[in-house]
Amino acid sequence: MRELTVELGERSYPIYIGQGILSNISALFERAKLSRKSPMLIVTDESVAALHLERVLTLLREGGFAATACVVPAGETSKSLAQLEGIVTAALQAGLDRNSAIVALGGGVVGDLAGFAAASFMRGIRFVQIPTTILAHDSSVGGKVAVNHPMAKNIIGAFHQPELVLFDIDLLLTLPLRDVKAGLSEVIKHGLIWDAAFTQWCEENAEKLLALDPEALSYALYIGCQVKAIVVSQDERENDLRAILNLGHTIGHALEAVAGYGELLHGEAIAIGMVGAAKLAQQFGYSEDIHTVTKGLFLKYGLPVRIPAHLDTDAIMSAMMHDKKFREGTMVYIIPTEIGKVEIRKDVTTGQVRQIVDLLKGE
Repeated sequence: MRELTVELGERSYPIYIGQGILSNISALFERAKLSRKSPMLIVTDESVAALHLERVLTLLREGGFAATACVVPAGETSKSLAQLEGIVTAALQAGLDRNSAIVALGGGVVGDLAGFAAASFMRGIRFVQIPTTILAHDSSVGGKVAVNHPMAKNIIGAFHQPELVLFDIDLLLTLPLRDVKAGLSEVIKHGLIWDAAFTQWCEENAEKLLALDPEALSYALYIGCQVKAIVVSQDERENDLRAILNLGHTIGHALEAVAGYGELLHGEAIAIGMVGAAKLAQQFGYSEDIHTVTKGLFLKYGLPVRIPAHLDTDAIMSAMMHDKKFREGTMVYIIPTEIGKVEIRKDVTTGQVRQIVDLLKGE
């Protein structure tokens, strides 16, 4: 088992990564001083529930925890105020109190939704992340929790750090190939923003990662989580450095919204966005090689690199206007300056971004 720590003073917490470590869940919960006296609510979705819920409930109950469950529909559309209300209802029916915890068992959607429920229930109770997707190696770390509004992704949210993140590689082995590829998009992102050597490693180990080789996957998730932990430890609330984690997300979030949170998976949308950011870097005088390497890497992983032609450019631009990174005619934009390094620019105009959107339709 590999272990990392997100260093946030009194709110620091561990990330556990390894194969078969779910069997240690009660001991790890005890180490985090989670209450056995207060009820605990597991939030998961229908797909994950069919695969893993009964085992998690059994392990926790055998360990003396009073665990119950709330199951939501699978997919991005569950990140809604309506589903949040359903979780609060389940929490009230289960008798959760201020010493209770909500456990997110699932991917990024479940983590964001359950985390926001934990942040808002009784003005904040404890929270645990048990990711079941590769993509969630990013979303489960850092404490950003949210639900969507029909006009904008993650616009209703909070910062609420988990008590621990438990990442069992075995839970990933049932993932469909499309979800594997989409999750690896965020793994690659961490190399592109922070670590050129890791980016090269991802290029050389694509076949192993796509085949879910446990050793390669454990290493990749460890490095990805390590980058996230370093950045979050330095800038928890995205006042400066943490913004670099948004590489590809400005366009990516807009594509998700315009496509209706379903046509494009999050990792697919941000892959397109990262290719766009690399293209935009050329306008600021950076090497064309950044775009060539970035695009080639995502193609090797079978990820999309162009915007679907039927998505309207005006609608995409309009969706970006609601993004938290938009400011009066310009955008806060993450631009790669070389492979493994990025800069935060606040002078990117909507005209420049529109040009990139048009170019991405012809990639």
